[in-house]
Amino acid sequence: MKKRSFILIYDGAGIGEQEDSYKFGDTGSNTLKHTIEHSQGLDIPVIESLGLGKIIKIKGIKSNLKTLGAFGKMREKSNGKDSVTGHWEIAGIILKKGFDTYPDGFPDEIITKFKSETKAQEILGNKASSGTVIIEQLGLKHMKTGFPIIYTSDDSVFQIACHKNVVPLEKLYEYCLTARKILDDGYNIARVIARPFIGTPGNFSRTYERKDYSVAPPEKTLLDILKENGYDVIGIGKIGNLFSGNGLTEDYHTTGDEDGLKRTIEVIERDNWEGLAFINLIDFDTKYGHRNNIEGYRKNLELADRYLKKIFKSLRKDDMLFITADHGNDPTTPSTDHSREFVPLLTYCPEGRRNVNLGIRNTFADIGATVAEYYGLTLKTGESFLKDLFK
Repeated sequence: MKKRSFILIYDGAGIGEQEDSYKFGDTGSNTLKHTIEHSQGLDIPVIESLGLGKIIKIKGIKSNLKTLGAFGKMREKSNGKDSVTGHWEIAGIILKKGFDTYPDGFPDEIITKFKSETKAQEILGNKASSGTVIIEQLGLKHMKTGFPIIYTSDDSVFQIACHKNVVPLEKLYEYCLTARKILDDGYNIARVIARPFIGTPGNFSRTYERKDYSVAPPEKTLLDILKENGYDVIGIGKIGNLFSGNGLTEDYHTTGDEDGLKRTIEVIERDNWEGLAFINLIDFDTKYGHRNNIEGYRKNLELADRYLKKIFKSLRKDDMLFITADHGNDPTTPSTDHSREFVPLLTYCPEGRRNVNLGIRNTFADIGATVAEYYGLTLKTGESFLKDLFK
């Protein structure tokens, strides 16, 4: 029997403010509850059948079902609310010190080094902003001058936006690699992100050729441990970017969530592997949460649910599926950034137990510990709930 596990991340799909959310400016955030309650006639029967309504009361979601698996929610123990921190914690790394943020823009020393090493005459922006907003503000000037647009957000990110017809993709990626090298020398910034865009003023749009250049994990993760013990570790979506390529045996980038879900089904139906598939559905966060697009978020929940039906049919009897998130990103609040929230924990094992309440887990790393135990391995953080999943 080949043992296989799947961790499916609805990026940004939090399920209610954590006790310390006030420290992050996120009091009142509740991504899934607010989005669903703003959406009339939402059709997500699969997630509902897994116990979403048992984790938190949501108008329109049934709470009296006998669920198909185990359910609960998880508290983030790390100091942060970004994708790197959330994914690393799932894989066993708990950060006591969060990554640094630059809400007033990056200091001159960073920008000076960037211009010197990239030979850029000048840069545009250097402030905190929504990506779509700053592209509209500075896109025309960028097209006239060729100067890269640099910006950040409430997260620990150094983002570089360039029009594909002005700065070729490879040049943009070179800019990002240079920035990553500079920031690795004493600056605690989680990600450098390439943000290519196309179009004309008033009609700009970002492309799926985005790349994230994450700082490398400070120690071994679940991914490394599995790989070192001969198991396959398959990344789908931006997993490879978030772990700086570490611990993966296969890495598939995607052009959106539907592509990621199709790729997941392809991997499930393959016979030639044993180990973990780690999947990130980025559109929940990038296209809908950050843009306060409630309708888009609603449609994406329904899209994912339709594919979950196909995923369930393809899973083998001993497979384990975990559906969770890495942070919140409530599209119904004025904020356009991530939020410090609990995340849902929904599991499905075809031969596993039904209607199991896993309660509130004290760290995302409980998933990593559970996966590790399934393969007879140990993760030094987290508490496994493997015994609760099978009879």
